[in-house]
Amino acid sequence: MTRGKAPTFQLQRATILDAAADLFAARGFHNASMAEIARACGVSKPLLYHYYRDKEHILYDIAATHVEDLLAVVARVDAEAGTPRTRLEHLILRFMQAYEGGRKQHVVLIQDVKFLSPEQRAQVQAQERRVVRAFADAVEAVEPGLRGSALDKAVTMVLFGMMNWTFTWLRPDGALSYEDMAKVVTRIFLHGVSGLAVEAAPAGALRTETALS
Repeated sequence: MTRGKAPTFQLQRATILDAAADLFAARGFHNASMAEIARACGVSKPLLYHYYRDKEHILYDIAATHVEDLLAVVARVDAEAGTPRTRLEHLILRFMQAYEGGRKQHVVLIQDVKFLSPEQRAQVQAQERRVVRAFADAVEAVEPGLRGSALDKAVTMVLFGMMNWTFTWLRPDGALSYEDMAKVVTRIFLHGVSGLAVEAAPAGALRTETALS
């Protein structure tokens, strides 16, 4: 009779994924070793291998879990009643909040998925396409003229470009929160930059991590 997994198995896996995401986001996938992950988790290296067969397996679970969390955000927004515009606004806000709470997982998804095997990468990308499709549907519901045009996906990717890369410059301890930036992204995406300064935070409030700040 096969012995079942201990009740704490999934909890320990979650701890490992969190520690590994910290290391991968800070140093890159190739610069973090299994020994370092084990130390960060407070477990022995042999015990780490009990939970994960290799570093690639850990990377896959970080990326796949993060995208599954984003799909869950889509499902929760879909369950809410509202106009097409309200749905798009809620999607942008909830995704920016998810990026804030899962900043390190998002960094790993953006920078390290390329190191997965072709099969694993294809699985993650298939789920990512579901996320993009959900946003494309929301955008097209606001502007039906985009449906079927050559611009529908391009416009959706412009929106993702505004959201996905905030981790490279938006400081968690800065004057503007991810929720603040969600409002800015929504405003620019729906109405453009004209008139935005009237609604914006005081000059200098947007502190970044770039050399220009």
